[in-house]
Formats: sequence, C-alpha cells, structure tokens
Amino acid sequence: MAPDAVGSTEGAAPAAPSEHSGSGLDLISLTKDFPGGTIAVDDVNLHVDHGEYVVLLGPSGCGKTTTLRMIGGHEFPTGGDILLDGHSLVGLPPHKRPTTTVFQHFALFPHRSVLDNVAFGLKMEKVQKEERRKRAMEALDMVGLTELSQRKPRALSGGQQQRVALARVLVTKPKALLLDEPLGDLDRLLQLRMRVELRNLQRQLGLMFIHVTHNQEEALSMADRIVVMNEARIQQIADPLTIATKPATELVARFMGDNNIIKGKVVENTGGRLVVEDEHGVRASVQAPGDTRAPGSQALVSVRAAAARIDDDGSPGGLNTAACEVVFVEFLGDLVKLHLTSGGERLLVKVPGDHYPSLRGREGETIRIRWEEEDVQLLAS
Repeated sequence: MAPDAVGSTEGAAPAAPSEHSGSGLDLISLTKDFPGGTIAVDDVNLHVDHGEYVVLLGPSGCGKTTTLRMIGGHEFPTGGDILLDGHSLVGLPPHKRPTTTVFQHFALFPHRSVLDNVAFGLKMEKVQKEERRKRAMEALDMVGLTELSQRKPRALSGGQQQRVALARVLVTKPKALLLDEPLGDLDRLLQLRMRVELRNLQRQLGLMFIHVTHNQEEALSMADRIVVMNEARIQQIADPLTIATKPATELVARFMGDNNIIKGKVVENTGGRLVVEDEHGVRASVQAPGDTRAPGSQALVSVRAAAARIDDDGSPGGLNTAACEVVFVEFLGDLVKLHLTSGGERLLVKVPGDHYPSLRGREGETIRIRWEEEDVQLLAS
C-alpha cells in the first residue's frame, strides 16, 4: 500500500511536482468530489508494479471508473496525488501522460482502414509516414491482425475490433494500459476468448494493465491482484484466491456472490476459536487467533458456497450445520447451485453438475448442509 498523502490538489488545479522513490504507479490519498457533495472516490491508496495486472472490481457507482479516469487524465482529483515512477501526473492532460485508455466502446474511425486507425495517434504526434506505418504494423502483429490491415472496421467481428483498439493504444508504447470495461460489449463466448487473449498479451508485453469491471468471474480469471471497491473506498486488495476464499468484510463477501453470511453473537471464545450463533440457532465455529471479543458480542462470519455440502445421511444437527428448505435447484452444466433458506436467511450451496439427477425436483424439501471449520471466515463488520 502507498504511504499517506504527500500532496493534494484543489479542484482541477495541477498539483505541485512530486517525486517518489519507488517505481510503478502510486495512488496516494486520491479523492474526487463532484458538485452537489457527491464523493466518487474517497482516500484511495494503491501501489501497482510494472508488469502487474490489477483489476478494480465493484458494483456500479463504487468509484472504480472515476479512479481509472483520474489515472488517465480524463478527470482531475480534488485531493491526493497520482505518481508514475515517482513523477506526479496530476494536472497533465491525457496525451501528455505515459498511459493510454481502452474504452468499452472502441470508437474506431469507420472510414479509415485498420492500419490507419492504429497509426492515427502517431500521425497526431507527427511521426513520419514510414515510421508510423512500421510501428502500426508491429502493433497489429502483436494482436494477430496483420492480414486485416486494409479492412474497414465494419468488416471486422467484435473481437477483431477489440484487438484493433488494443493495437491503437499499444503503438504509442505506454507505461500503463488502462482498460475501462473492455469486454462489456462482447457476447459471452467472445468474452471468454478475449480474457485469454488479453491476459496472454499482457504477459508477453510485460506492461502494467489496470482493468475496471463489475464482473466477478472476469476479475478472478484475469488479475494478479483484485482491488474491491464499494461506496468510493477500497474494501480489500488481494490475489484472486484470497478474495474468493477469505473476504475481509461483509461487503466483499456479499459482492463476490458465493458466500453465505452468518450474523449473530459470540457464544464461546476459547483459545482463539470463536463460536457464533445466529437468531435461528445456526452455529458456526471459526479460528480467530488474537480475537478478544467476549461472549454476547456481535460477529459476522462467511462460508463459501462451494465449501458447504449436502448432509443427507440423517446425522444430527449441531455445530457447522444448518437445516434448510430448498427454494430452487439451478442447473448450470458443470455445477448445480442450490438456493436455500434457513429461518428466513438465504443460503447457497454449489455442488458438481453430476448431482443434478438426485436434486432435481426437490424444491420445498428440507435438507441439512454441513461445512468444515477451516472453511469459515471471520469478517470485519
């Protein structure tokens, strides 16, 4: 994480020149207030290394796109600093920053060829014709489109247009590539293919990629690290496995979608092991070394849907179990999602797809689910 704020701005005025000893990108106490009192980004601190793929993830309105736009120069912060290799970017217009943004809508020139679209930025920089053609062809080669250099955008598929948009920004040789919902306009199958292509391209180039999305699956499949945002602030920064299995807060656990939240009181705290019981009598134990909360204190824990299992062998209830009514059996091919309710609380269990024949038609039945203590995560409230 970056240190505390070292500089600030007022309105859109440029910050004083800043120096920073480290390489990479640093967001330092970054803040953006809009007229009317709306705080879009609130005291965001983040460090991104060169060659790292970082995804800003969160629901609409959480501040992720505004953060990206401030890095790219399309919005100016009202507080804090943005440093790239120790130099402040605040106050610089987009074309003077060593960053380039790929927007969700590709905005290709329909009347220009693929080659001319890619070379356009170099033309604006007054690069000589032969040099810009050479560099544009090299960029098209990076994305595998050299044979389509003379086509117009309307003759390309959505995935090919996406690659042209990438080539157009890569040709300027940025230090950081900023991607604003880059897969949002593509159909599902094309999204899956472009995830692989985009991640492989980033590895080949070794560039810093900062990618904004609201799609949890997309973030988990592509990122080195995920920055989960909500209500203008960072909730958690971690690798995808940690985000998926060890959410830090209730907001992260709920947003990732496959976590069951048990909210209740501590009924036991012995040797760093808490037992939490909700108002319906469901009890979960969790290892929490160093946690000193006393019995009667409020606590929140989460259990991953994939960690819970159906316990139909007639074993009695107790710790780390819950009796549930089946609300809906959702078959998704390689897995089944069981939507359940226990005392009015919604729960979710994910099991392999081959369980579907035995689960089909069981809506309205009562089943028992069970999980292991190591699959329970204590959440910050």
